Amino acid sequence: MQFSAAQIAELLDGEVDGDAQVLVSDLAKIEEGRPGTLTFLANPKYTDHLYSTAASIAVVERGFQPTRSLPKRLTLIRVGDPRACFSRLLQMNEELRYDKRGIEQPSFVSPKAQVASGAYIGAFSYIGDGAVIEDGAKIFPHCTVGEGARIGQGTRLHANVTVYHRCVVGANCVIHSGTVIGADGFGFTENPQGEQEKMPQVGNVIIEDGVEIGANCTIDRATLGSTYIRKGAKLDNLIQVGHNADIGPHTLVVAQAGIAGSTRIGERGKIGGQAGIVGHLTIGDRVSIAAQSGIGSNLPDDAIVQGSPAFPIGDYKRSYVLFRSLPDIMRKLTALAKEVAAIRETKEQ
Repeated sequence: MQFSAAQIAELLDGEVDGDAQVLVSDLAKIEEGRPGTLTFLANPKYTDHLYSTAASIAVVERGFQPTRSLPKRLTLIRVGDPRACFSRLLQMNEELRYDKRGIEQPSFVSPKAQVASGAYIGAFSYIGDGAVIEDGAKIFPHCTVGEGARIGQGTRLHANVTVYHRCVVGANCVIHSGTVIGADGFGFTENPQGEQEKMPQVGNVIIEDGVEIGANCTIDRATLGSTYIRKGAKLDNLIQVGHNADIGPHTLVVAQAGIAGSTRIGERGKIGGQAGIVGHLTIGDRVSIAAQSGIGSNLPDDAIVQGSPAFPIGDYKRSYVLFRSLPDIMRKLTALAKEVAAIRETKEQ
């Protein structure tokens, strides 16, 4: 789909400086611009690229004044905040990219499922008995939505996502390829013979509105009750969330983190990559956990921790300085021990 500079300026409340009828059909970085693309300049470090870009349109700050000749083919759109405006264009571009409706074939949609007329079901997908797909939801190819599951309005499941039975995904969520919602939690009990027997996992997963989950994550269903991912939380790729865990609103969890069962994490937290959190803990609000930290105890609101086992980040940094100095400290201690031994030997003589 093509848009003119005049149309884009109207969307962004901007001013056209150049050919208002020039058309673009794609977006590009300023250093990689090519004819028919739109780019933006927000960071002054990239200003030089503006004088050589092959892009057709560039979004610039309203007061920008070129210091040398711009490419003749380049049209400027002057706005108040180029970065924010370009972000809006990216969002609109995404909406257009995923603007699909209807049920592609081959796919299976149970006659007992409810699929809104404005939803999209991609080819080779499976929608089970009693499942509900709300208006504007996008289920891309090879997805499975199990019996009694619900996918909220405007939510997007990318290809190869599995949502198990009775799990709930709220409105305006994004779940990326390969993620599994509602697999069994890791629940076993040892019998008198020392063998592990499976404890049935009969709960579900509830993902609230505005959540985004990256590729190849696993969110386990609860033993009883629900595993929760609360409103606005954002999970990166390759994250494990155990059964009955509860991740608070607007919390960020970075790749390869693992959160064990029944742990509750407060709102607006930040959990670094490869961090591990044991089960049955309470992590307060606004807690920051550095990458590769191991959390084995409760953390209060606003804590910032690092290490394995983790402790306050200031103490960790001071301890790490000493740790790096241990070889030198050991050499000095050895030398001092020899001096003390020599002094004692002299006194004894």
